Amino acid sequence: MRAIGGLWRWRHNPLRRTTDLVESWVALVALLLILVAAPVAGCLAGAAADNSLQRSVRDQWRTRHLVTATVVRKLGRGSPDPDPETSSARDAHSRVLADWTAPDGTARHGAVLAALKSPHPGDRFRLWTDDHGRTVSRPLDGATATTHAVLAGFGVAAMTAALVEGGRRLIVWRMVCRRYARWDQAWDKAGPDWGRTGTGS
Repeated sequence: MRAIGGLWRWRHNPLRRTTDLVESWVALVALLLILVAAPVAGCLAGAAADNSLQRSVRDQWRTRHLVTATVVRKLGRGSPDPDPETSSARDAHSRVLADWTAPDGTARHGAVLAALKSPHPGDRFRLWTDDHGRTVSRPLDGATATTHAVLAGFGVAAMTAALVEGGRRLIVWRMVCRRYARWDQAWDKAGPDWGRTGTGS
């Protein structure tokens, strides 16, 4: 609105300068880009991210399997984890030595994290593995993927708006610098004769 008001205010003003009109037009174009281009860029980026993530979700659910493992014995905690978030997630699980059968029928044996507070030999728990029985993380779900895509879209829209505003500020700054340079040149010409009789001042 300020850009539109600036154009209207300078339209018939006898004191207007060319740079005043240019500055108002630059502000108007930047406003239109922020209102139109930024949301469009955000939607396109969000849609592209969602397509990619949903494809990844389908691939993960196709190649990851939930199998039943049996506790052989409980293991120690091992070295402390410096990441507090990972550490808190590990606190809800127990590290055990377990046996399980891979989706391809191969018998597997190894140390894993079990969702058991107090595991005992023979206890059963569920475990995510790949096609060959190697332990993997739980596959991403569609809702989480959509949330990530929406956040990516908002991020791209905000970045686009910031780039447009940064470009507008840069253009205006260059215009102001040139304006000051012209004033300095004019003052250098008029300054030595300022106030002298017969100089037209």
